[in-house]
Amino acid sequence: MSFQIDKTEKYTIIKLLAEKLDSNLSPALKSELVLISSDGVKNMIIDLTDTRYCDSSGLSAILVANRLCKNSQGVFVLCGLQEPVKKLISISQLDTILNITSTLIEAKEIFTITA
Repeated sequence: MSFQIDKTEKYTIIKLLAEKLDSNLSPALKSELVLISSDGVKNMIIDLTDTRYCDSSGLSAILVANRLCKNSQGVFVLCGLQEPVKKLISISQLDTILNITSTLIEAKEIFTITA
């Protein structure tokens, strides 16, 4: 498995353990996100600290997570972006619609504030 899932009471963290979030990994990630959401999880954090590359299918998986959280009145946070991934998200103007934090600690703090 190329990601690790850590469920807490307030949110679920999906940490990518792959250097590339591309068409090889995105379908598995998307189906995992749908499963997590159907389990009643409303708040998700995707940690991309180890991910140095992301393509359009990776962005699509990120948007799936964002939509699933929005649809269930939850919160989605993306954290740990490496520079190339940050640039892609900025070029795609997704930085205007996504909650993005530098670190996992900051991402977790969002849920302590809103809870």
